[in-house]
This record gives sequence, C-alpha cells and structure tokens, in this order.
Amino acid sequence: MEASDGMEETPLPLELTRFQLSEELGFLLPHPLTELPAPYGPWMVIAHDLPRLIASHRLRSQVHQMPSLSTRHLRGREELHLAHLVLSFITMGYVWQEGEEGTVKVLPRNLAVPFWEVSQALGLPPILSHADFVLANWRRKNPKGPLEIDNLDTIISLPGGESLRGFILVTLLVEKAAVPGLKAITQAIRAVLQLDEETLHKALQELAGAIRDMTKTLKRMHDYVDPAVFYTVIRIFLSGWKDNPAMPDGLIYEGVSDEPMAFSGGSAAQSTVLHAFDELLGIHHGQESTAFLHRMRDYMPPPHRAFVEEIRRAPSLKEHVLSSGDPRLREAFNRCVSALADFRSYHITIVTKYISVAAAKAKARQAELGDEAGPSAGKPPSALEAKGTGGSHIFSFLKSVRDSTREGLICA
Repeated sequence: MEASDGMEETPLPLELTRFQLSEELGFLLPHPLTELPAPYGPWMVIAHDLPRLIASHRLRSQVHQMPSLSTRHLRGREELHLAHLVLSFITMGYVWQEGEEGTVKVLPRNLAVPFWEVSQALGLPPILSHADFVLANWRRKNPKGPLEIDNLDTIISLPGGESLRGFILVTLLVEKAAVPGLKAITQAIRAVLQLDEETLHKALQELAGAIRDMTKTLKRMHDYVDPAVFYTVIRIFLSGWKDNPAMPDGLIYEGVSDEPMAFSGGSAAQSTVLHAFDELLGIHHGQESTAFLHRMRDYMPPPHRAFVEEIRRAPSLKEHVLSSGDPRLREAFNRCVSALADFRSYHITIVTKYISVAAAKAKARQAELGDEAGPSAGKPPSALEAKGTGGSHIFSFLKSVRDSTREGLICA
C-alpha cells in the first residue's frame, strides 16, 4: 500500500496500519493461526510434539521421515507466518537436539527447501527469530478473554516447560506495553511537522509512560522463568549459527545452497520497538553496537523495518526540542530518554541473573557432580556463555547501548 498523492497531511505515511502494525497490539501478529491447512499435517504433528521428540532424541529421525511438501498451497500472511514458526521451531530442535557438541552440518532438503521458500515469501531469514518466537506464537485460551498471561498460551513449544512459556509470554506483554509508545511516535512526528507543541508534549508524556510500563512488565520475568531452566535448557534452542563457536562453519540448507549459511539466533535486539524509540529520540550508539543492531533489522518483517526507516527519515525531534527553547518539551524529551536508559539498565539486571549467575551455578553443579553425573546427564551449554543468542558480546553490548542512550539527554 502506498501513501496517497495530493495535498494531504505529510504524516500520513506513518499510519501504523501501513506498516502491518495493529492499533491494539503493535508489532504482534493480530490473529495468529494455530493450524495449517490439511496438506501440512506432517509438519504440525511434529511441531506439536517437539519437547517430547527432543527429550527422547527422536526428532531427527522423525524429520528424516517427513514428506517433502510444496509450499504453494500456503495462502496469505497468517498461513505463511505459522508455517515459518513451525519450520523454525523444528529446525532449532533438529540442530540442537544433541546439545552444542552434537550439532549437524546439513539441514535436510525436506525441511530446508520449504523453510527457505516460506522465508523468502515473508522476507525473513530461515531461522527462528523474535518475529516467530514471540510476535506470531501466541493464542488466547478464551478467545474473548483479555490479553493477560493467565489467558495466554504459546502455539508451538520447545523444551523448557512453564519457564519457556513464561519467557515467551512476558516478552509478548512487554511488546504489548509498548503500543501506546508506538502511537505516540506517530503523534510526535505529526506534531513536529505541524509545530503543535501541546500535542508534542502530550505525545512525549505518553511515550515515557509506555517505556516505564515496559520495564514494569519485564520485571514479571522473575515470576515465570526459572534461571536454571533458561540457561541450561531454553537458551541453546534460541542460538544461531553465526558467531557461534559450536557451529563455526554455519549450516548447509540442502537443496538451497551447497555452501553453508550463517544466521544469528533469536535476540531481543530483533524487536522493532527499541529501534523505533532510538530513531525517534535521535539516540546514536557506538560503531560496533550500531553495526550489530542494524544487522538485527534483517530479522524483522520488512514492513516493521520500513517503519523504523520512516521514523529515521522524519524531521529530527531532538533538534526541534532544542530549537524550541521550551523547558517543558526538554523535560518531557529527557523523561523519555531516561525511561529508555532505565529499561536498558533493567535488561542488564535480567541478563545478569539469567545468564552470568545461572552459568556460574550450572558450572558449580557440574563440578559438584563430577564423574557421578554420568554420560547422560549432559553439560550446561558454554559456547555462548559470554554472548547473547544473537551472537553479540552481551554485557559490553548492553552496557554500551545503555550508556549511549543516557548520552542522548538534552543538557540544560
């Protein structure tokens, strides 16, 4: 859909619906399907049984028996998104079924080819990303009930039980908490263009409130996710085959390419929300962090990427606030920047608990058990101990991004 011609308001391109954003749900897929059409039954049977098949080490043999299915019967965005979700979860289970020391070099043709075709149709990479894991992987238990954790469930799962469910759904609720902030972006840009300082002030207040609500929602992670389960079970299935010592050569997608391809694993940096806020507030990160964040945009649905780009091209909000000389606008702008820095600080707290502290405890348990653990006990994953699942050096990256956010404050 293109912006209409004529003398209409300049901000029209930033209508949320033009970028497949929902007024109610933001970047979440508004009506995710839970079942694919009948021809794709073999995929759904495996997908619905993933935790058991992985735990019993039978997923790879099941995939090898899976028929080669054409993707031509998939119709519309919702079917494509569910197919991508299903195939990405099966792929992660297939690659990591035996842990980081039992990876494969080749994704078999009957999985690789349809996964590649669906990915091409959606403009997404052929790996599990935030767009699958969170944005398209939810359903209401009671269709008429509220979007609250007790009335929500995932569509497809992996090992990790209730902690995995909690991790996905709390992340989803953080996305939902951001929605008033996304609306505020469109209002702020329109207000700058129309020199409407009152509306701009109100939009900045809305944005700061939304970011604070995101932080409050993120704190619920402690109630629903066990750090030991996240670190030793869940995390490996979010890992990719780029910048990962466990898979240094990447993965060959049989029937697609004879050369291995490398893709980053799922990462919070793939959420479009913070990219949008950064662009609006004129936050500039360091060279390395910016390169990583821009690479993560390749893992977003193209319309969401386009939304961020449209904000980048809009007149500078920060310059407008500075030139206005209005102390109320400056304070409101700084509240947004401070709230964003606080959110990033709290994310560091979460990562410390769920990765560094959990890693230390897992190592201590392993050392304590020693030889008694036996060959079947498995080892806690270590290849990405100091890195995020997206492949970044996690703490230096998060602290750098938090500090450069703080530098975006307007000094009096």
